Formats: sequence, C-alpha cells, structure tokens
Amino acid sequence: MATPADVRALFEARLKETSPPPEFHPLDLERAKDEKYLKRVLAHSEKDAKAAADMLWDILTWRKSVGASDINETNIRLDYVKEGVFFPRGRDIDGCLLLVFKAKMHVKGQRDYDELKKIMIYWFDRVEREEAGKRITMFFDMDGSGLGNMDMELVKYLITLFKAYYPYFLNYIVIYQMPWVLSAAFKVVKTLLPARAVEKMRFVNKDSLKDVVPPEQALTCWGGKDNYTFEFVPENKSEHTPKKVTFAEQGDGQHSPGEMLRLVPNDTITFKTEGDEISGQFTITNMDESPVSFKIRTTAPEKFRVRPSSGTLATGASQTVMIVVQPGIQLRTVAKDRFLVMSIQIPKTDLTPKELTEIWQASTGSKTDEYRLKCLFPDKDVPKNGTVIDGKAPEKSESVSTTLSNLEMNYATLHRDMKQLKLMQFLTLTMTVLVAVLGYLLYENVSEDAKYCERL
Repeated sequence: MATPADVRALFEARLKETSPPPEFHPLDLERAKDEKYLKRVLAHSEKDAKAAADMLWDILTWRKSVGASDINETNIRLDYVKEGVFFPRGRDIDGCLLLVFKAKMHVKGQRDYDELKKIMIYWFDRVEREEAGKRITMFFDMDGSGLGNMDMELVKYLITLFKAYYPYFLNYIVIYQMPWVLSAAFKVVKTLLPARAVEKMRFVNKDSLKDVVPPEQALTCWGGKDNYTFEFVPENKSEHTPKKVTFAEQGDGQHSPGEMLRLVPNDTITFKTEGDEISGQFTITNMDESPVSFKIRTTAPEKFRVRPSSGTLATGASQTVMIVVQPGIQLRTVAKDRFLVMSIQIPKTDLTPKELTEIWQASTGSKTDEYRLKCLFPDKDVPKNGTVIDGKAPEKSESVSTTLSNLEMNYATLHRDMKQLKLMQFLTLTMTVLVAVLGYLLYENVSEDAKYCERL
C-alpha cells in the first residue's frame, strides 16, 4: 500500500530532475514534508502514489502562479470580504466547519472577478490552517436568490479548488433553499464533480436542514438557534491552535501535544447586541481519540452567564457555548476579562457527576488541556457610557458606506427584475398578438369555406 513516504520520494525525485528547478514558496514546500498533508493528498488520489505525487506538484505549481501563500488581509479587497458573501460559521453533523456562500449577496458582474478568486483562496487557506486540514462543508445558501445571483464561473472555480488544489478537504456540498429556476444550473454543477463528490451533495430546506446541520449550529435565518451576524475578524496567524496556559498568565505560551479541543474562534469571543441581550459564543470540538470532559471558568463569574459551563464530548462531537453579559455591567471593564476552557480525557461520556469529579480531582498536567479566550466588544455595540441598562444597549447603526452599498445592491436587483418583467410583458404581448392574428385568419378561412358551401 502506498505511503506518504512514497509520495514524498516521487515528488523530490521530480524536483531534482526538473531544470531549472521551480521556485516554489518555502511554506508550500513544507507541505511536501508534512505527513498529515501527504496523507490527505494520497486519500484524495485514491491511494495512488504516482497520482498523489503529480497532484502535489500541480498544487505547488498553482499556488506559486496565484501567490496563494502571500494572500492576506493586506492585499485583498476587504470591502468585498466585509460584505459577507463568504464566511465560515457553524458545523455539520460530522463536526466539520461550514464555509457559507450567501448567494443573494452576490450579483454577477458587480465585483472584480480576480479579486473574488483571491478572497476565495484567502478563506480556503485560512480555514485550512485554523482547522488543521480537517474537512469542511461548502454551504450554498440560495435562499432569496435568483438568476442574477447565479454565477456559474464563480461556482466552477469553487468546485475546482476542492477538486484540484485542496486535497481531501470536502465533507459535504449543501445547497439550501434552491429556487426551482436554478435547478438547471446545479445539474451543470453535478457534471463538474467526480462521482464521489456528487454523492456528497445535499439539497435541503428549513425542514430537512437538521439532517445535515444540527439546529444549534444553524443560523437563525435558516431556522436554527445561532443568532450570529457576520462581522469580519482578521486572522491571527500566530494562533492557529489553542494555547496551553495557566489562567493567571498574560503571555501566549505554547499549546500542549495532543490538542484535545478545537475552539472556534480560537482566541477571542466577539460579543453582539441582539434584542435585550449582549452575548457571544464559541464552539468546542473534541479532536481527541477519547471522549473528553470540559469545564469553563472566567475571571469574573458575576458578570456572565455561561451556557453550558461544563459537559462531555464524544470524539468528533461539538458543543456551542453561549456567553451572556449580565444586566448593569460596564462593557469596557468586561473587555478585560478572560475565559478558561479546561479539558480532560474520560473513558466514556455517560459518567455520573461523582465519577467525573473524581477524575478531575485525580487529573495531572499530562492528561489535561487548557485554552484561554479574550473578549471583544466592537465599538458600534458599546454604549457611550459603556453600560448595559436592564440588559439593553443602544441599537446598532450602520455606517453610511454600508447603507449605500446595500442601496446600490437593492437598486441593481430591482433594475434587473424590472428588465425581466418588461421582457415577460413583451413576450406576453407578442404571443397575444400572434394568437389574435391566427384566430382571425382561421375565422376568415372558415367563413370563406362556408360561403363556398352555400354557393354549391
């Protein structure tokens, strides 16, 4: 059976034989040495070492041509990013992160296509780093979209990324609330996919979404329980894995071997104002081979409600933790607080409270993991006096630029719909005239025949 070592040997042999040698990016060359990455390439190539080595070569060649390893927040259109056409949020039934494409936010031809491709690469690379190469689910949110939102060139590019350049990275393709007018377009998409990927496609609506995405991981606009509103948070590349620290430490420290949990986000809880509550949330996923028990502690327990504050997780299972700020709390002081997530291996998930307590009391540093999270309150959500009164804060106001952007998008959509309506009216009128003319001609023919018969 082919091994990562076989793939690496074939790749390095080709590298030595190629003259002049290709100047691959140093970070990309590390992929050829990464055992875990080579396993992904091998799995994607159905255990064929030669095909895997060729794919690895093609990946590095492509990454060099597009400058993938140099794409970051400083050289992409952040105004496009902040519109929220693409963003990661929630997890599917297998614990895999959802990369969401909001179709109704995209109007074909309104944005620079090359810039959109860079943004797609940015999100794929960022998610790949933050998820340590674990598979993700591509979530096409088609709710409220129409023909003007369907961009086949963009969809083809997304499919190509999964097929050719991000090996063994796709878990499901979820198409949510697809309008019937776009059915033909997604039949074309199916032809672009290999048979294995077609089997991963899931067409869902609000009722059937729970079969793919648990309600607690689904956005409220999908009928779920997650009231998240997208807001772009820049990546911290120095913190792709949770860090092991003591609770009193202010430095970053290093993460312990094993990485029991994956936290998303992994270092900062961003709080939002929703109705009468100011709340934030994060997701815990068990990355360990054993079940784990977790506990959540904070430097100021009187300021927050944590739901849940403890629990158990089977291997691969996820839990969303909701943090709610208590009424009457000064937000600017809350921003200085920290949360600690502690985890420990357990033999099974159905332990009694007493058994869990005994395991925690007997725990040692080699069996536990700790992760620290900061708090972030965007300026637009913080009242001028910094206080939450009776659980309420002043309503959020959109910036002028965001409002204008929304107006432009709405105008473009309205303009497109008017053109389509005029076309339908023209076609209807044309058909009416044709029917009338044909009816008149038929009547005339019948009348002539009747007169001819009378003469006979």
